[in-house]
Amino acid sequence: MDASGQPIGKVDLRSAFGSSMEIYGAAGESLYEGRFPAFSSKWRVMDAGGEEIGQLRWRTAFFTKRFEYDSHGRGVYQLTSPAMSKEYEIADEDGRIVARFERVSGWMSAGAFRLECGECRIPPLEWAAVILGMNAMQKQASAAGGV
Repeated sequence: MDASGQPIGKVDLRSAFGSSMEIYGAAGESLYEGRFPAFSSKWRVMDAGGEEIGQLRWRTAFFTKRFEYDSHGRGVYQLTSPAMSKEYEIADEDGRIVARFERVSGWMSAGAFRLECGECRIPPLEWAAVILGMNAMQKQASAAGGV
């Protein structure tokens, strides 16, 4: 939803057993797809034509959750959060905070996030694909005994 409460799109998680998903605009048009390629821990974001437009990877850090999103020519962004926090900041290559998001869902419920975008070259629904990829990475790590 936008600031006025109007829907700007929807997410199709495709399957309860997989992690791939697709994001549609308000008119129902496919905009983005996110998934893990076979045997890879990197989350790929594709546009409606299936072309990869970005890649999310987990970065090792002590006492913080850190991810890096390479938007293929539009900048490399750092997504960071203190270890036990549900709030994240997204910084561009110059260290400027361009967006913030927080997990608003409970521990046992499906991941739901609130995103606030500032000036950024990445559209909000692309950030949604990135954030859901980050959530999928955390779920995989948790299932494997990590995080």
